[in-house]
Amino acid sequence: MSQFTVYPAIDMRGGKCVRLVQGDYDQETVYGDSPFDMASLFSKQGASWIHMVDLDGAKVGKRVNDQYVLQVAKELPSKVQIGGGIRTKEDVAYYLENGVDRVILGSAAIKDPEFVKEMLRTYGAKIAIGLDAKDGYVATEGWLETSNVKATDLALELIEHGAETFIFTDIATDGMLSGPNVEAVSELARITGKNVIASGGVSSLADLVKLKEFATAGVGGAIVGKALYTNQFTVEEAVKEVEENAR
Repeated sequence: MSQFTVYPAIDMRGGKCVRLVQGDYDQETVYGDSPFDMASLFSKQGASWIHMVDLDGAKVGKRVNDQYVLQVAKELPSKVQIGGGIRTKEDVAYYLENGVDRVILGSAAIKDPEFVKEMLRTYGAKIAIGLDAKDGYVATEGWLETSNVKATDLALELIEHGAETFIFTDIATDGMLSGPNVEAVSELARITGKNVIASGGVSSLADLVKLKEFATAGVGGAIVGKALYTNQFTVEEAVKEVEENAR
């Protein structure tokens, strides 16, 4: 299981491509008017997957920017995973039946565990669990609250119901370009024995290489956002770097 995937991120708000700092809606930078154009560029540069987030959806609890997600899923060769505003069985089915490859369930894992377990039983590996953690504890509702549930405990419980992929975000590093929390990511992979995708903090190609060292332990990839938008490196360079460092 030592394949390592680079997931360029497209965060959508008001139909535009934006980035937030640490999930703060007041700290937003707009990087493009068209999520599809951005996805198209990433796809041309060799992205096998594209990570999309409906920020409006996450805030209001329903799908808002879904038209762009379906357009990318239908018109580009890259696979798509989507998170944000997915709260019902209908939401999950809507995306998976329209060409999306993976749906991410985040805060719902704590707020409505039965729903998450049912979706895992129904769709298996097509569901990814988003674990947004602060000091090891899971945060919910777009990071506005922190729960008293440990990320590793929640992951182990959900594995019993079929969870295969976790997206681990360390809130302290997200959007800060401060380097990923390699220790926390690799520990989650070690404890769960499942595919863990790192999210937050990747600022350099060296960060990707460092994460890739744990690919055999289950760290299956990294979501890269701000570093691409601030031209630290391109998707093409990231994919090449990860392939060249394949062991």
